[in-house]
Amino acid sequence: MNKTILITGATSGIGLGCARKFAANGDRLILTGRNVKKLEDIRKELEAKGTELLILAFDVRDRDAARKAIERLPEEWQQIDVLVNNAGLALGLEPEYQGDLDDWETMIDTNIKGLLTMTRLIVPQMISRNSGHIINIGSVAGDAAYAGGNVYCATKAAVKALSDGLRIDVADTAVRVTNLKPGLVETNFSNIRFKGDTARASKLYQGITPLTGDDIADVAVYAANAPAHVQIAEVLILATHQASGSVIVRK
Repeated sequence: MNKTILITGATSGIGLGCARKFAANGDRLILTGRNVKKLEDIRKELEAKGTELLILAFDVRDRDAARKAIERLPEEWQQIDVLVNNAGLALGLEPEYQGDLDDWETMIDTNIKGLLTMTRLIVPQMISRNSGHIINIGSVAGDAAYAGGNVYCATKAAVKALSDGLRIDVADTAVRVTNLKPGLVETNFSNIRFKGDTARASKLYQGITPLTGDDIADVAVYAANAPAHVQIAEVLILATHQASGSVIVRK
């Protein structure tokens, strides 16, 4: 049965991969992001392939904008079957004692508070109908800190704890919660982390074949379509020559 999927941060990387993969699965999409032009481009691309979708332009850090966007959904779009909390970012690799306070605030507001906002807005309707699925995009960084990762790793550790906590909270219902934890994924993630320093970002992927946004999206689609009695609680997805957040063998 086709579902309605809401994906945050859908304009690039894992979010865009999820949009394309769920579209190929025949699902309806609600795509959110900050870049209106990119959202429009994706809508044209997917509608040309027969996908039914809506786009919502807002920043998950803006709680009021998120609330208004969800409240104003047309009635036929209000039943959201799967929420993919993908919006997130990393900024900087400085030691914690030299970190940028504004960068920290942006990561915390996006990766933690933005996820909580969307969860609070969407999950009550899932509880009321006893059906739904939340897929949080965490990270291997949430398992253990790595050099320079400090606050980013802390935000992804929070995603794990919030996913586990929500799974406990909804255990008496048929609502499912999944935490996907990617390792090295080649997206614009590193360009953002290094604030447009493409040369520095590209070095992270040298000597190894990294994951792609599509690889993570494949797992998300699988989890969302597992039998109703199966809950894919947590999946760690690494490149073949990556053993952990800090151990990468380059050849």
